Amino acid sequence: MNLNSFDFELPEELIAREPVRKRDSSRLLVLKKDGCIEDRVFTDIKSYLKEGDLLILNNSKVTPVKLSGKKTTGGRIDILLVKKTPDNSFSILSQGRYTGKAYFDGGVEAEIVDGSSARFNTGEVEDFIWRYGNMPLPPYIKRKPDERDRSWYQTVYAAKEGSIAAPTAGLHFTEKLLKELTSMGVIVKKLTLHVGIGTFMPIKSPNIGNHRMEPEEFEVEPGLIDLIKKRRKEGGRVFAVGTTTTRTIESLMNGHYRDCRLKNTKSVPESGSGQPLTGTGAQDSEKIRGTTDLFIYPGYRFRGVDCLITNFHLPKSTPLMLASAFAEREKILTAYRKAIASGYRFFSYGDAMLIL
Repeated sequence: MNLNSFDFELPEELIAREPVRKRDSSRLLVLKKDGCIEDRVFTDIKSYLKEGDLLILNNSKVTPVKLSGKKTTGGRIDILLVKKTPDNSFSILSQGRYTGKAYFDGGVEAEIVDGSSARFNTGEVEDFIWRYGNMPLPPYIKRKPDERDRSWYQTVYAAKEGSIAAPTAGLHFTEKLLKELTSMGVIVKKLTLHVGIGTFMPIKSPNIGNHRMEPEEFEVEPGLIDLIKKRRKEGGRVFAVGTTTTRTIESLMNGHYRDCRLKNTKSVPESGSGQPLTGTGAQDSEKIRGTTDLFIYPGYRFRGVDCLITNFHLPKSTPLMLASAFAEREKILTAYRKAIASGYRFFSYGDAMLIL
């Protein structure tokens, strides 16, 4: 399938620079599998869930990994810490291929190599990051992050540090709304997938089938797959909050993951190292830790997710392709055209979409 099949024109003014004041007051476009579209507000999500349904959230917490410092020449350097490496340095993203020292607030120095790695001179890197780092807002927001983004760009249930971007579908939930859903008999569960560069790296090949996702780490509590199977068998539906939650569930259901509990798996491809979890085996009795590079695009058969809560995504992006796999590409693009005509706000701080 061609990359240009997932392109669309978006007016600049519809890119949300800030969230709505109250999380659950964002707009909600409801797309049904028959193509029917409804305009609602996010609190109306309650009318689409029923007792016995399973709502699954990604509780990964965004770390303020965007840092600004100075080079030895006095010039500015901006870096994004992508992942901590086994030797306690970091792989980074930065403009250019700078090699040399960089100086940051708090008297912290880092040795930068080729603009792609950084080693800091402090053993308290995490404390330094939380004290002096900025939230890694996407570049299309086109403003500097400020203190408000530390709460805005974080779900209310974020618990486990590790993401370099927010699982944005969850930004619309409030604690009050989650309590109301629970009181209705909706079963709310959480998993963790740390959002890395795999989620938002651009696709470069015209043929999307040639794209390879970067692996991202996940952690799932024991029994979740068993619960998914049980709920679906008994007539309940699985609502996944976001594409990251969806990819985690689907990876476990079809075996496309690397099980980090197993030894000697470093050389095994992602798709060959995990086994589909049946919900009845011993491997479902302990916390599941692994990585996945599952790329979902049209033609994929979903095994564990019935309904998807998501945001409006960038043109030609992997999350847009996942949504297109879930509800058919043309239906998604038709819904996007209606959203644009109706003034919906797009991307991370924008409005929400429910696909039933």
